[in-house]
Amino acid sequence: MLVLYMLPMAKKLKHQAFLVLAIILLLINHSEQLQSSQTRKLLRLRLLLNHPDILSSWNSTTDFCNTEPTSQLTIVCYEESITQLLIIGKKGTPVLPRNFSMHSFVKTLVKIPDLKVLTLVSLGLWGPLPGKIAGLSSLEILNMSSNLLYGTIPHEFSSVTSLQTLILDDNMFSGRLPEWLGSFPILTVLSLRKNLFNGSLPGSFNSLENLRVLALSHNHFYGEVPDFSSLTNLQELDLEDNAFGPQFPQLGNKLVRLVLGKNSFRSGIPSELSSYYQLQWLDLSSNRFLGPFPPSLLSLPSITYLNIADNELTGMLFENTSCDVELEFADLSSNRLTGHLPSCFSDSKDRVFLYGQNCLETGKENQHPLSFCQNEALAVGILPHHKKTEPSKVALAFGITGGILGGIVLLGLIFLFVRRLNANKTSNKPTTRLIAEKASTRYASKLLSDSRYISQTINLAAPGLPAYRTFSLEELENATNNFDTNAFMGEGSQGQMYRGRLKDGTFVAIRCLKMKKSHSTQSFLHHVGLISKLRYGHLVSALGHCFECYLDDSSVRRIFLIFEYIPNGTLRSWISEGHARRSLSWAQRISAAIGIAKGIQFLHTGIVPGLYTNNLKITDILMDQNLVAKISSYNLPLFAESAGKVGHATSALPKDPNNSTRVSYGDKVDVYDFGVILLEMILGTPLKSRSEVQSLKSQLQATVATDEATRRSIADPAVQASCSDQSLKTMMEICNRCLLEDPSERPSVEDVLWNLQFAAQVQDALRVDSHSSEGSPGSPSQPPHFRVSFH
Repeated sequence: MLVLYMLPMAKKLKHQAFLVLAIILLLINHSEQLQSSQTRKLLRLRLLLNHPDILSSWNSTTDFCNTEPTSQLTIVCYEESITQLLIIGKKGTPVLPRNFSMHSFVKTLVKIPDLKVLTLVSLGLWGPLPGKIAGLSSLEILNMSSNLLYGTIPHEFSSVTSLQTLILDDNMFSGRLPEWLGSFPILTVLSLRKNLFNGSLPGSFNSLENLRVLALSHNHFYGEVPDFSSLTNLQELDLEDNAFGPQFPQLGNKLVRLVLGKNSFRSGIPSELSSYYQLQWLDLSSNRFLGPFPPSLLSLPSITYLNIADNELTGMLFENTSCDVELEFADLSSNRLTGHLPSCFSDSKDRVFLYGQNCLETGKENQHPLSFCQNEALAVGILPHHKKTEPSKVALAFGITGGILGGIVLLGLIFLFVRRLNANKTSNKPTTRLIAEKASTRYASKLLSDSRYISQTINLAAPGLPAYRTFSLEELENATNNFDTNAFMGEGSQGQMYRGRLKDGTFVAIRCLKMKKSHSTQSFLHHVGLISKLRYGHLVSALGHCFECYLDDSSVRRIFLIFEYIPNGTLRSWISEGHARRSLSWAQRISAAIGIAKGIQFLHTGIVPGLYTNNLKITDILMDQNLVAKISSYNLPLFAESAGKVGHATSALPKDPNNSTRVSYGDKVDVYDFGVILLEMILGTPLKSRSEVQSLKSQLQATVATDEATRRSIADPAVQASCSDQSLKTMMEICNRCLLEDPSERPSVEDVLWNLQFAAQVQDALRVDSHSSEGSPGSPSQPPHFRVSFH
């Protein structure tokens, strides 16, 4: 009986054990399948990334969820699913090959659906960011900085509502920021530094209540900063190197780091800034801030860095002005400060305090006389749109020196009275001249408010470029020795060009344009307003203007436009045959081409409206003392009735063969003209006729697909030995595409720029020492005369 009872019990236990074993086997198999699937995806990513060294240890047997994390490579799993992936390449990693597909790369990424943290830095990624990235719906942190991604941020990304950190620094993203970017409910970090974004900031940004870091520096943004006073958690705001302004932004008082340097702010510093007790870093440099400087900023309880240099701030400092003990750096230089140097500045040991180019009583030679700051402060206080009662406020602010100011004003009135008498003596001629500095300031508010033509985005001048200002006729006469023939550089369709030297030793190029009485003031205000904003590292920038008026009706007789002087001649003089002594190396030619392309892109997208059909020629590209290429010719019609019309050609160089398309395909016309410039840079041969361009273009097209020796044979002999074949081939290919007959088939400026960057990366990888193999181009001992054209 016992045996009969035990028998079914044994069978039952055996059945249960078998069931448990089966479940275990299924779980193991599922885990292995899951791991195998993730392994395949990661190995696929390694393949698409062109097998970088950082991923050399990956293979089919790697247990990715249990690898030791490093600062460059980290994988974190939760329940056998990858939730974090961090890959950081070396700085300067070459761009991925041309067969790389960003679409395929993202398509593989989204097959790891549980990713919450994704960091892909310095991997050479290029191309537009596909909307498919939104497939990572659980993403909380995305960092794809230091790559070559371009285009706009895809709209599909707005659905990733779990996003907390978005970092896309150091790429080539462009366009306006979308309104939906301000709709992420828990976003805490938004960093878009060093891109090509433009336009004003979306008003929706003031809804990002959890935002702690907003970094938008080194872009092309402009306009007023939205009201951020509701962002009570904001600790860092970095807007450096844009064109924001003119008013100081409204901010919360919990900021730790505030960077507004290199913008277009021209208001006063608000008094509430002195109550930002958590503020450690404050940079307001290189703007046009005016009014009194609050000395209390020096003693903020947390301040360690303060920079207000290159503004127009006034006020008096005293020896007993205190500095916080944590303050390590303070730069007050190039303002209108008076009084005595605070004792905390002179007692500094391990701290850096700069204060030159003010009117402080320091006993040193790097200060202006007191009258300089008083006169400048008065000029700053009387703005064109102010009421007549405002000068009295300025006088009160300088009550201590009222007697001195009164004397200066009296002398000025006497001087103007004498000038008027002299002018009346010569009034037999109807064209008696009057320096219309006040007239020009009357128009300033109009220039700054005309939203149809004047973009506030263009205060992006090269470092060291002085602020745009109004010049007096006396200054220009002194600079040119009364417009002596020795200063004359040439004459074009829009006036005469002179070379001048200002009192401070700065060389300038001065264009004189004669006006007709039939032209109203409005007919040229747009032109002057636009050139005042065209300040960019790869454009010849305007420094100021001067109006000369008729006495009888105050209409403008002549306009003088003052530009920076570029000393090293044209690009052609640095590459054409016969100039081997100072021929550019191949790497320098690529760099110059990139500069030209960036300049064209800025003309198209950096201002509103964009400037197209600029009739670019290689003789319009000037080289500065650092061999940086600058475009000197823009399609800026002088009179409003010419706005939008195609600029005239002023050269024998060939233009777009399909002239009927120069308006509708304005951007592609500039691409064609760039192709002609690029053709001359590659071949080293001056191009003087349409037939010559067509012949050499056909030769270039037939050569690209041949062998390396043939390609090198048609390149400029000065660079044949030093250029890498891949770099040369890339340059030839993009040149051919730019010169296509059909404008719609030509590449975009962004596409051109990417290809040039690729050519530079390939050439850099070859590590050609241009100075030893090709010689270093020399600079002329004196700046030569050159032709500058502004259409």
